[in-house]
Amino acid sequence: MAETIAPVERVLIVTAHPDDVDFGSAGTVAKWTRTGVEVFYCIATDGDAGGFDPSVPRDAIAGIRREEQTKAAAEVGVTDLTFLGYPDGRLQATLDLRRDISRVIRRVKPDRVVTQSPVRDFKRIYGSHPDHLAVAEATLCAVYPDARNPFTFTELIDEGYEAHAVAELWITGGTEPNHWVDITETIDVKFAALRCHASQHQKPDAMEARVREWNQANARVGGLPEGAYAEMFMIVDTR
Repeated sequence: MAETIAPVERVLIVTAHPDDVDFGSAGTVAKWTRTGVEVFYCIATDGDAGGFDPSVPRDAIAGIRREEQTKAAAEVGVTDLTFLGYPDGRLQATLDLRRDISRVIRRVKPDRVVTQSPVRDFKRIYGSHPDHLAVAEATLCAVYPDARNPFTFTELIDEGYEAHAVAELWITGGTEPNHWVDITETIDVKFAALRCHASQHQKPDAMEARVREWNQANARVGGLPEGAYAEMFMIVDTR
């Protein structure tokens, strides 16, 4: 799909874990922020079930991962991050999660929301972590109808957060992409962001090689020139 998407001023990205955004869309985020788009992150968990080093105390992981994600966000030009603090590995698309995401939508007032896919992909099962599915379902519900309906979660009105309608939803990691973003110019920035998540990558060089392969494959599917890298999305019009 050609780059004919209308320009936006504010984008909110909602994911389950620290590092999800960097695997899925850091190259695209870097392109957006370079053109003046404000990008905000909302991360449902602190990733406290992650890591690979048993010598690191489990109660230290959440803080480590918040710090890593904050540094990774800075690499791509993002400084506003909201961590909702739900437990890693136990995320569900509850009314509480829908409300909390709706609160962030109403605060940020984004033109576009980016989230993960709520559909399990049996060809790429590791991308369909239950937390990913849960945060995606909750985000879709928050975009429509929760955040835009002033009579849903009326306590948010009492907190000062007026209803806000998001015009466009982008889904990463879905089975039916319809838009490819050429990130060839920002692939190195994407890797800089990913390398900030040191607690998650026992073999960072192998991780980088794997991500290069994925993004090159995306570019081929999207019909981009040989040697290009791309991130792919499914764009949903919510108006």
